[in-house]
Amino acid sequence: MFDVIFGVDTPAGRRFDIALVAAILLSILVVVLDSVPSIGGRHPTPMAVLEWSFTLLFTLEYLARLACVQRPLRYAASFFGVIDLVSVLPTYFSLLVPGSEMLLDIRILRLLRVFRIFKLTLYIEEYTRLGEALAASRRKIMVFLSVVLMLILILGTVMYVVEGPENGYTSIPMAMYWATVTMTTVGYGDITPQTTLGKGIASFMMLLGWGILAVPTGIVTAEMTVRHADRRHPLRPHSGRASCAECGSAGHEAGARFCKDCGAELPPVPARQD
Repeated sequence: MFDVIFGVDTPAGRRFDIALVAAILLSILVVVLDSVPSIGGRHPTPMAVLEWSFTLLFTLEYLARLACVQRPLRYAASFFGVIDLVSVLPTYFSLLVPGSEMLLDIRILRLLRVFRIFKLTLYIEEYTRLGEALAASRRKIMVFLSVVLMLILILGTVMYVVEGPENGYTSIPMAMYWATVTMTTVGYGDITPQTTLGKGIASFMMLLGWGILAVPTGIVTAEMTVRHADRRHPLRPHSGRASCAECGSAGHEAGARFCKDCGAELPPVPARQD
């Protein structure tokens, strides 16, 4: 049973995983169609039977996984173990909280197994690189978000003073909500400035939003470029320089003594072993 459920190098294991992926997709389709009034409203019993059938099937599969591993608790606490459990709980919760079965769409996370099934390990490596770039840029992004929050607070307060409750800006939090929507260029239109000064401030914020949206993209892209260059050319001069111990920044020029981002002193370059 272990070879069939967890093995992907055997014909039986591969067939089991492909059948599991197909069952996951069908179960998600049932949930989506059940939310359509013309389908779920007209055929509630068949949709409920299908939903419970898939839930019982995945429950048995989850119990089988626990039964055939040497450390069931370790698997249950793993990433895939938690996803397997969470994917069946909404149906049981619907007995207590009607409507919670719609959360079954979380089963889509189980399709992450497709990378393991079809040997798409290169895609997993790309996910890892993206995660490393985001982690290395976290301090810069946090500083950027802090500045954005300050601007939202200041400009939202200004709009609250300029427009006032009579134009929909009933409080500073409501004005901050409008500022967030405006600076992200979403523009729901539920609150709009009415005064000439307010429209001028809104126009400035819209233009400012274009520039703000480009900043985090540039930060992460630059970090990914540096890490990609380090992997392709591990012996380049700047690659020998260790990352900054204070902020984790990498990609310093050869001979640099201080971090280009935070100014902290860099550790010495290790001697090359030829």
